[in-house]
Amino acid sequence: MKNRQWLLARRPEGALKDSDFTFVEAEVPTPGEGEVLVRNLMLSCDPTQRTWIAGDTYLPAVKIGEVVRSFGAGRIEASNNPGFKVGDMVLGLVGWQDYVAMKPDGELNTLPRETPLELAMGVLGMIGVTAYFGLLDVGRPVAGETVVVSGAAGATGSIVGQIAKIKGCRAIGIAGGPKKCRWLTDDLGFDAAIDYKSENVKARLRELCPKGIDIFFDNVGGPILDAALARLAMRGRIVICGGVSAYDSAEPPPGLKNYLNLVSKRGRMEGFLVFDYLPRAAEALGALAGWVKAGKLKHRVDVQRGLENAPATLRRLFEGKNEGKQLLRVAE
Repeated sequence: MKNRQWLLARRPEGALKDSDFTFVEAEVPTPGEGEVLVRNLMLSCDPTQRTWIAGDTYLPAVKIGEVVRSFGAGRIEASNNPGFKVGDMVLGLVGWQDYVAMKPDGELNTLPRETPLELAMGVLGMIGVTAYFGLLDVGRPVAGETVVVSGAAGATGSIVGQIAKIKGCRAIGIAGGPKKCRWLTDDLGFDAAIDYKSENVKARLRELCPKGIDIFFDNVGGPILDAALARLAMRGRIVICGGVSAYDSAEPPPGLKNYLNLVSKRGRMEGFLVFDYLPRAAEALGALAGWVKAGKLKHRVDVQRGLENAPATLRRLFEGKNEGKQLLRVAE
């Protein structure tokens, strides 16, 4: 048995390329004292992975020659840890590889056997927790307010808009292409959607938000963030979750022209990391599971297959090809 791995070959410059990574085979590791051996089954592809391989962020950069970091779920094949047994399904930072030996305490979470991996890694995973606390704790919505979400057809954005509706707000999504926009309004219940590829975002925001934007949940950054700043309502809040428009660019993003609206509108712009809220994750997961069961919260996963396709699957996020949560199935 071999352990296929994707190693980081160099720091990417501009759009991700296959040559930024090296595909190798190694021996399957043997778990040491207190460790477990995990057979990875499903990997998560997230925009933040692009920042992890570019340089130091809130986590140290992946080193050249190291396995590319990613969340994933798998099955324990061998265990030297009394808290985890063979056959347990677990979720954690496992990396782009078939097998990983690691100490699980504080690093792996056990998944209920009956929970499908697509659900556990989608709406009931990190993206759901991100959407929940980003909107409710950072954005602090009030019923009747207008919530605008960029990257709204993505994994996190699609959940944010639905939670906004559950909390009695108007939800407007910004996404790329008519198919994604129809999904937001026809299936997920958004009040309106703006196609940034074919529509003037600033003009549409003026039309759809005549009284301004109370909460802008931003996954994109760049000109779309600037357009939202221009329409900020009095005491409006901007929640900075990510800036995917700049992750794959060799040049720094352009400066914001409308940031002084934060002064005149007494606004607030705040970033956050989901890791800050992990001690409260059970609160979010309980609410999310209840909304899913009640049919109030819908979710979509985009599953590609084959570990050999890991770089191409990650690129889908920056090419606008994914619909909902991007996953990569590496084994059954």
